[in-house]
Amino acid sequence: MRILVTNDDGIHAPGLKTLETIAKSLSKDVWTVAPDSEQSGASHSLTLSMPVRVRQVNPRKFAVRGTPTDCVMMGVTMLIKGKKPDLILSGVNRGGNLGEDTTYSGTIAAAMEGTLLRIPSIAMSQVFTPDHPVKWSTAEHHGPGVVKKLLDANWPKDVLMNVNFPDRVHESVEGVQIVPQGRRNLFDLNILQRIDARNVPYYWIGFKRETGEPPQNSDLGAIHAGYISVTPLHLDLTHQASLKKLKGVFG
Repeated sequence: MRILVTNDDGIHAPGLKTLETIAKSLSKDVWTVAPDSEQSGASHSLTLSMPVRVRQVNPRKFAVRGTPTDCVMMGVTMLIKGKKPDLILSGVNRGGNLGEDTTYSGTIAAAMEGTLLRIPSIAMSQVFTPDHPVKWSTAEHHGPGVVKKLLDANWPKDVLMNVNFPDRVHESVEGVQIVPQGRRNLFDLNILQRIDARNVPYYWIGFKRETGEPPQNSDLGAIHAGYISVTPLHLDLTHQASLKKLKGVFG
């Protein structure tokens, strides 16, 4: 099995090393194509207004000056010669990709691009608590088993898998839950205004930490309870019920 590994935290991110370890436990044919700098929040964006430059780190590892989507495109069509990848793994992201995070995430976007290229793709993220060490060993310990079971499931071609690991040591993980995407409290959005040295305002966009207990039947609820969450995401964004209703309205 040929595996392409990528991420949105950059070529030097510790989560990428964790993902390479997971991939190499599954196959000897592992290739890495990742951004040369952090691309968190890049979503499914492409680099169209400037050239995409590539630096070869070793025979099977490349740093791309571009987005996670660029990395998957370049890896599959230009950089990996011969057989195309059989599997794309994206991550392991530093922080969860839960609820609305999926619409912003470059980690998810890389898996989306792989799915568009008809390659089974899995996004993986490690939840952590600010000011505490990230428990990469949790993803490293449980990741191979989760990937193997997902591959055995043989999911549809237009679906990608979103996997999140809880902020627990691997021995304390409760198990795996297959859950739908949750919904955050929109008031968690946090925009800070600052003033630069020229007295011009600028802004930092971020999110406050959640408080309270999220709904149980969701990715947010599963992580809160100490489970690994697995959520299948569908590329077709069409809302079928509204489609049927609007056909009646417009005749």
